[in-house]
Amino acid sequence: MLYVIATPIGNLNDITLRALEALKAADVVAAEDTRHSGNLLRHFEIRKPLVSYHEHNEAMRSQELAERLAAGENVALITDAGMPGLSDPGARLIRKCIEQDLPFTIIPGPSSILTALVGSGFSLEKFCFRGFLPVKSGQRERELRAAAESEETSIFFESPYRILKTLTACAAIMPDRQLCVARELTKKFEEFRRGFAAELLAHYEARPAKGEITLVISGAH
Repeated sequence: MLYVIATPIGNLNDITLRALEALKAADVVAAEDTRHSGNLLRHFEIRKPLVSYHEHNEAMRSQELAERLAAGENVALITDAGMPGLSDPGARLIRKCIEQDLPFTIIPGPSSILTALVGSGFSLEKFCFRGFLPVKSGQRERELRAAAESEETSIFFESPYRILKTLTACAAIMPDRQLCVARELTKKFEEFRRGFAAELLAHYEARPAKGEITLVISGAH
């Protein structure tokens, strides 16, 4: 069985009992960063062999793990935080399991996408997760224009090193739209800061953002 396991996005106490059971049942744990995941396993006193599974070896490792599954082993798949496959490695191995009729199960858990969405206070009726904003300014602006035209609440991942550029673009593209910067979710300094792009830009110019950021943009009305 392949266990696709959501892991904490910050607070280790958010891990589920089912996730711990699956990790204990695994013969091997495939992890995006073995050092990071090693800390997680040690915290819960779980001792399992770890193998790396990241964007640079995903194709090769997926085949290896599929062979282990076919041989009857239990494999746990985790990333640094959240659900494997969502802007993280994992989808390739799941597709291989489907193609080869290998058993797998999804173990849900913490999600920065849903945490940021609900915490934003914006409409929950229709929403769209759009992944990481592109690094190149032209592509970034196209993504933001699409969000500005959509009636759905839009959710993006963004780096603290690029949030000022993104908020500058938002101020030009959608100056009257409410935004929410959700930062350091589930951690000690968790923050949901709402406002117009220009307001948020002024705030983070004065107080540089740190930590993981999820940007939520309210839908067009």
